[in-house]
Amino acid sequence: MAKVVIIGASTGGLPAAYEIKHMLGKAHEVTVVSNTDIFHFVPSNPWVAVGWRKRKDTAFPLGKYLAKKGINFNSEGARTIDPEKKQVITSKGTVIPYDYLLISTGPKLNFEEIEGLGPEHHTVSVCTIDHAEHAYAEFQKLLKDPGPVIIGAAQGASCFGPAYEFAFILDTTLKRARVRHKVPMTYVTSEPYIGHMGLSGVGDSKGLLEHELRERHINWHTNAKIKKVEKDKMTIEIVGDGEKELPFKFSMILPSFKGVDAVAAVPGLCNPKGFVIIDEYQRSPRYPDVYAVGVCVAIAPLEVTPVPTGVPKTGHMIESMVTAAAHNIKDSIDGKPVSTKATWNAICLADMGNTGAAFVAIPQIPPRNVTWSRKGKWVHLAKVAFEKYFIGKMKKGVSEPFVEKLILNALNITKLQKK
Repeated sequence: MAKVVIIGASTGGLPAAYEIKHMLGKAHEVTVVSNTDIFHFVPSNPWVAVGWRKRKDTAFPLGKYLAKKGINFNSEGARTIDPEKKQVITSKGTVIPYDYLLISTGPKLNFEEIEGLGPEHHTVSVCTIDHAEHAYAEFQKLLKDPGPVIIGAAQGASCFGPAYEFAFILDTTLKRARVRHKVPMTYVTSEPYIGHMGLSGVGDSKGLLEHELRERHINWHTNAKIKKVEKDKMTIEIVGDGEKELPFKFSMILPSFKGVDAVAAVPGLCNPKGFVIIDEYQRSPRYPDVYAVGVCVAIAPLEVTPVPTGVPKTGHMIESMVTAAAHNIKDSIDGKPVSTKATWNAICLADMGNTGAAFVAIPQIPPRNVTWSRKGKWVHLAKVAFEKYFIGKMKKGVSEPFVEKLILNALNITKLQKK
């Protein structure tokens, strides 16, 4: 009997657990190790931060749903990985042996890189459900005492979509509360231009997002590095334009990411930032029985930008990594050579509160066969529908990939590719 251990139980780890267990069946053991006992749908966090969703809408307990599928669960979190002994040691000292390890931890949020950044200091975040709930509490204060707002992504960030989403969702919410006229908004980003998103743009993302910012009277600063954040004041440095001090009463800034401590500490596993180095089959070149998927994977920036930016790992891209890793683990257990590669395509639905934008990049990293972007109310509705669909499938323990089928069919990309 092979023992497969998965570290992480979010949008990569949980589908991976279901898919691997479905492939391996009762003959082999699958264990999930997480530092939390709940799953929460991360793309819903911008809605939670303005009160459009509550925790009960987007989160559920992991243990009982994993148990229904015969999957072991440990919520103590991984403290140490010993690839020589093939063991994961939890924060409470529990030793969990493995034959194959799949790392899907997500990132460590690098707030400490910038003085005053993060929920423990002067800005809020939508990276976790706890952060989003804290952001909602701060948003309530803004409604009572309106003033300047700063939204954006710090230097080194690789996740830009939620920052754009939150800026537009916040704009819509403030308008509905009849206080938007009292809230000057500024978008601050390390991107070299609006719509770059760490991907050198997708379709006309630059024109689309610039237009949307102008229409909503949101000013912006690109090529911006955040120097420090103080109470009610942010100091930024813009390449070619020096330092600026921006006042604010509410600010949501996405930080840069790095690898979580337990993973980053494994010799030869990661790059200097703690992201797992993998081959084309999602395996570690140093430890062939260790696989990695999702945000914890090392991907080099597409280009050198004046202010450092990273490459995002989108939901569809992560799903393709999960499927590749699952097939390769099964083949390895069966004594077959690994052969499955992830597609690494990007298909994103970005909510804008009262409308939305869809971005398609096939493959995600240029040059591409397909690059496409569209805006419309249908995107907002599609994202709402997808949220319910995804959470429902995770509760049911769906093991087959479904994001690609759902979104590709909805956007009719298969026909687009043929043209």
